[in-house]
Amino acid sequence: MPIYEYLCKACDTRLEVLQKINDDPLTTCPECGGNLEKQWSLSGFQFKGSGWYVTDYARKGSAESGKKEGSSGEKAQSAATAASANAD
Repeated sequence: MPIYEYLCKACDTRLEVLQKINDDPLTTCPECGGNLEKQWSLSGFQFKGSGWYVTDYARKGSAESGKKEGSSGEKAQSAATAASANAD
């Protein structure tokens, strides 16, 4: 359930109320009986567990550079072996 914030226009009391989305907004202040106004506020949430950006996406640069070095190193070794075989 979301937490809604209210501000009393008469006494400047701030309230945080846990309400269902379908519930009617509060209209009277419990402190002074004045009119309440619903406030805009930022929502806070956290991404926990696997399945988010940090754990799911590999770094493209490090994986590709490792593959390129390995394949070019193998080509250099096979070329050196072929050159020594031709020299005999």
